[in-house]
Amino acid sequence: MITAQAHIDLNALQHNYRRLKALSGSQQVVAVIKGDAYGHGAVQLASALPDADRFAVSRLEEAEELRLAGITQPILLLEGCFCADDLKRAAELKLDTTIHCEEQLHDLETSTLAHPIHVWLKVDTGMHRLGVQPFQVPEYVSRIERTRKLSEKLGFISHFSCADDINHPTTQRQLACFNQATAQYDGPKTIANSAGILFWPESQFDVARAGIALFGISPSAEHTGRDHALVPVMTLNTRLIAVRKHQASRPVGYGETWHAQQDTHIGVIAMGYGDGYPRSAPSGTPVFVNGRLVPIVGRVSMDMITVDLGPDATDQVGDVVEMWGKNLPIETIANHVGTIPYELTIKLTPRVHRHYHQAQAHGVVIDMTQALSKRETPPARMLNQKGSL
Repeated sequence: MITAQAHIDLNALQHNYRRLKALSGSQQVVAVIKGDAYGHGAVQLASALPDADRFAVSRLEEAEELRLAGITQPILLLEGCFCADDLKRAAELKLDTTIHCEEQLHDLETSTLAHPIHVWLKVDTGMHRLGVQPFQVPEYVSRIERTRKLSEKLGFISHFSCADDINHPTTQRQLACFNQATAQYDGPKTIANSAGILFWPESQFDVARAGIALFGISPSAEHTGRDHALVPVMTLNTRLIAVRKHQASRPVGYGETWHAQQDTHIGVIAMGYGDGYPRSAPSGTPVFVNGRLVPIVGRVSMDMITVDLGPDATDQVGDVVEMWGKNLPIETIANHVGTIPYELTIKLTPRVHRHYHQAQAHGVVIDMTQALSKRETPPARMLNQKGSL
């Protein structure tokens, strides 16, 4: 019996992409699938989005995995290339790259590339993490264009720091800065992330970047994906492996951090920090079992979590327990734990099995179960080449 299992709904993924595309006006929409698609499986998700305008990842090895799996749409390296050899490899793979510092610009100027490359100049509009300063933009544009190594018009990219807070004044300042720094150039521009798509229509330029929202998760702690008509892509399930009668005042688990207030039933579920569920989840964090929410009690251990099923419980060994997903928003779990949903999905370990599901026309259903290990990733089907910007 497989216990810990992440059900990945590819129909939900496609719905979310269409929804975000509709909210993005005339913009192209980049599907951001860095970090193995935030723990969902980059190759499988890219294969399920044959109509995506383009993809984005952080690092060269992530893009190489997609190319080797047959993904042919444009892929943007959000962090750019870290050395001249990486830049040469990016050109061979026909990737888009960013330039955010003098060292990357020098590599472009001095390297011999197999093919011209599409470059995006990153402008620091307020995140103060990567990017050239606005006053440096004219110099960088001039030097990049002088290389004559561009496959398309130079693009411009920036990143919001506070867009998930609709009342934060920084976003308006970043928009004004980006506009001023890039207004005289006619290359493609992008600044909107998931929060920009959902909350800031003023951030529409030529391209938007859909990250966490693509997976049906809200970028804002005050909302769930459902608030934006998004559908959870991942549902994390496991099973009860024991149901025990438990007397009032008795503790359960390491450290005796919780004592029962009444006679009850304790359920033991096959899930723990060995699967990537956070050890820091406090007593009271909910799980969903047999149509109702019940609380975690005691400490999360490596392999097991205990829950209070209640004095009248009729749950049985083998019953399915949902840790987050279609019935229990992952945003709720993140709020209990004091983290963000991004961290929850990306930290799932190879012990959790992925089960990919996609309902096709005429009632045909595609199912695939596999472990999270990349060594078990099957080849993706070849996709049609997408047009560039």
